[in-house]
Amino acid sequence: MGDEAKRWRDLRKRALSAAVLGPLALLAIWLGAEWYTLMLALGTAILAWEWVHLCGRRVRTLPGLAVPLALFAAGLAAVANLHLMALLLLPAGALAATWAAEPRRLPGSPALWLGAGVIYVGLAGVGLIWLRGGGEVGLTTVLFIVLVVWASDIGAYMVGRLAGGPKLAPSISPNKTWSGAVGGLAAAIGVGLAVAAWADPAASMLRVALVAALVGIAAALGDLFESWIKRHFHVKDSSGLIPGHGGLLDRVDGLLAAVPAACVIALAQGMRMGGERYLWT
Repeated sequence: MGDEAKRWRDLRKRALSAAVLGPLALLAIWLGAEWYTLMLALGTAILAWEWVHLCGRRVRTLPGLAVPLALFAAGLAAVANLHLMALLLLPAGALAATWAAEPRRLPGSPALWLGAGVIYVGLAGVGLIWLRGGGEVGLTTVLFIVLVVWASDIGAYMVGRLAGGPKLAPSISPNKTWSGAVGGLAAAIGVGLAVAAWADPAASMLRVALVAALVGIAAALGDLFESWIKRHFHVKDSSGLIPGHGGLLDRVDGLLAAVPAACVIALAQGMRMGGERYLWT
């Protein structure tokens, strides 16, 4: 197989997986609270399963079972609009999972990794519920974040494969390049501007571009962070669930970082309730 063929050998599987999963995710977001909540619950359950297996545990028994239970409790609180309680349940659940795994734990031990998964997955889950709110603005906000994250990922992949060049972080992810990072950022800004132009024609395009850039950068950092986690566990993928992508964690790594970043942007603007106004206003 030539160098050019090797560069694109995973494209077909990636495209087919995205063609199936992407529309399903967008449809669940669009259909409203019930389908959106169901999608988040299913996604969180899969992420919990993948994380527990990365840590060498099983979700059917303690201590692995503590991870999905903690995420489920936080999710219920968030759905009930008890967002502060949901956030407090995450570190509490992380501590419970860590203690169950190893009561006399040491810094850096596998038990701490197990508990950390509750916060890693849970912050994004609670954030997605908070940002969605109950109105059309919340719907647009979630679509904006998801589409910007996807654009960042696709732009980085395509430009990185086409342009190549110096590696971004070879010790963490040897395939990522600086050209891909720039391409991903440009794609994130472009898609963010398109979504805002459709939803809020009077919006300041400069503010939209800034918010899209921040979300896109967070997504790229989330991708790198997940690559570092896989290096720590000496695995190529979080699971083999999605052809061409590995596991769900490999697919939503950017979203897990972008959603908390979007929540910080919203809170910095004085937003008290998700969905009350656009991120860029």
